[in-house]
Amino acid sequence: MISSKTLAAVAAAMVVLGSAVAMAKEKKSTTPVVHSPESIECSKQADAKGLHGKERKKFRAQCKKDLEKNKTDTTKKPDDKKPDDKKS
Repeated sequence: MISSKTLAAVAAAMVVLGSAVAMAKEKKSTTPVVHSPESIECSKQADAKGLHGKERKKFRAQCKKDLEKNKTDTTKKPDDKKPDDKKS
């Protein structure tokens, strides 16, 4: 039969291993992710539409793409256009 000393040693080992696993899980926490203003705006729009799951993911991807495109379009200067070489 198993002695009480062996059972006590096994119980102590389980406690030590259990606390080590718990501590390892705590250390895995990462720094908070900073979201872009575009991402936050698209999330608000998706919330307003009540989207979830794949529909939400698809909507947010397209929304962010559209906002980024609009952002780059508005930052271009009118001088960036090539002059017309047509002569009348």
